[in-house]
Amino acid sequence: MRIAIVGTGPTGIYTLQSLLTQGAATHVSLFEKGERVGVGIPYSRETAGPTMLANIASIEIPPVIEPFIDWLRVRSDAYLSAHALDRANLTERTFAPRVVLGDYYHDQINGLIQAFCDAGVDIEVHESCRVTDLKPAGSKIRLSTRPRTDTAPFEKVVLATGHVFEPDDDLTDNYFPNPWSGLIEVDVPAARVGIMGTSLSAIDAAMAVAVQHGKFVRDRGALTYRSDVENELMLTLMSRNGLLPEADFYCPIPYIPLEIMTPDALREAVRQENAFDAVYDLFRSEIAHADPSWAVRVGLAELTPELFERAYFHDREANDPFRWARANLEEAEANHRARLTVAWRYAILRMHEKVQAILPELSEPERERFDLTLKKVFVDNYAAVPPESIHRLLALRDAGVLSVLELGEDYGITHQGDETVILVGGRHHVFDVFIDARGQKPMETKDLPFPTLRQALLNAGYDSPDIAEDFGLLGLPPYADKVYLAASPYLLKDRPFVQGITACADIGKIVAAGCTGAAHNAFAKVGLAVGCSGDLVSWRNSVAWLPEDEIFGSAKMCVAEARTLR
Repeated sequence: MRIAIVGTGPTGIYTLQSLLTQGAATHVSLFEKGERVGVGIPYSRETAGPTMLANIASIEIPPVIEPFIDWLRVRSDAYLSAHALDRANLTERTFAPRVVLGDYYHDQINGLIQAFCDAGVDIEVHESCRVTDLKPAGSKIRLSTRPRTDTAPFEKVVLATGHVFEPDDDLTDNYFPNPWSGLIEVDVPAARVGIMGTSLSAIDAAMAVAVQHGKFVRDRGALTYRSDVENELMLTLMSRNGLLPEADFYCPIPYIPLEIMTPDALREAVRQENAFDAVYDLFRSEIAHADPSWAVRVGLAELTPELFERAYFHDREANDPFRWARANLEEAEANHRARLTVAWRYAILRMHEKVQAILPELSEPERERFDLTLKKVFVDNYAAVPPESIHRLLALRDAGVLSVLELGEDYGITHQGDETVILVGGRHHVFDVFIDARGQKPMETKDLPFPTLRQALLNAGYDSPDIAEDFGLLGLPPYADKVYLAASPYLLKDRPFVQGITACADIGKIVAAGCTGAAHNAFAKVGLAVGCSGDLVSWRNSVAWLPEDEIFGSAKMCVAEARTLR
């Protein structure tokens, strides 16, 4: 079988890893538009600077050839020092710069490539090569590339193209449509800099500008920012609620299973007439079970989804964002030292992906309620940032170069010449430089960069690609069962929490199983193993992504084989 993987960031890497373990491919071609295979946009030295921290601790990064922390510990002292890492303080909870993760994944994919060669699999690597189109070729798919490559058609094509941020073809030092559009390469002036957003992407943008005009210095444990330009640089982060993200909190990893929001309970909830309310009841009950005292303190039993969202943010909204950030940072770091878990936070963290799985089952009005309530809570909870990022924000604040602007729901924005003007409550805020750092937005069929595939989907009436549980395209015969859309921007509509390295690893396993037809064989082995032990619940959870009829058919086969072995 000939398989093409377009994009070699984390999703492409974990797909490749799973293909290796399944052993079904005879030829794999990797297509990477960047100069180095294995380095995704967020981890590239062209788009990320040394102060931009990955928003994932070492312990959470799924291993490829070796665990990230093991790879990190054998780096040279010079390498660690160059990336502000102290060998003595390296632990499984370490947050590393994004460019370090890029180096790790580059090494790991090269290890996978060598492993494929050792296994006798024909593997081709095309770097600095952009795939421009996908065209049916009989029962296969042919790729068009720039520069042109003489590759035969493929039985399977995996689109793992990752984040999509259009480049700014007319780079200036006044306006940046996203943090990845040349911000690292351009000399941003020491001036009034407005940054739309307050999450990690916005923090990255602030750091990228700050280090051009000063440096962070740690002395006796305290972090300060020393500016090279007195009273000239002023950074302003802005969002509707004007809140800063909270610091990463300590919790057990892998996650402890939920007690109330079980797969069976969720399936029963979505069958109810008021499905979202039934799901929310599970959400509320899980928190009350995990942290009864907090539930009583906030009056959880009386809170609707709308009231819960308000209660969740209430205390932060009532406080100065930097004062809250300082107190939250102290609490989070103390809990890390004591290995103490805040139970209600941990309960919310463990539920977000479970709830995501049932979102397609909700009606449109119910989905709107979710987006306005629990989605905001989930995003804020899992998007907590490395404590060092909060230390840096506070250092910038103490140096007098950083502020936060609350925009509210009714604000205006205009670009006038080289300036950007934000109108809030009748007051004009003028910025010499403006950076839009609101992160990846969901994308639709019209955004696909492959014209033949895009037009085929539009002609068939698909405003958004219809994607199967194994991420294969549906309803388009020339491409169905051949093309797998594993690029997060096109998944965000139904999977709003799909971004992140752990999601990439999960997607890679599922896509590889779909590509090779290994799903039934793999699940039969799993079913056989747990069937012999009698743990049928574990087996059912392991195949939860398959259609019901396929699950039950495979289950019957597993039971028969288990009885034979017994």
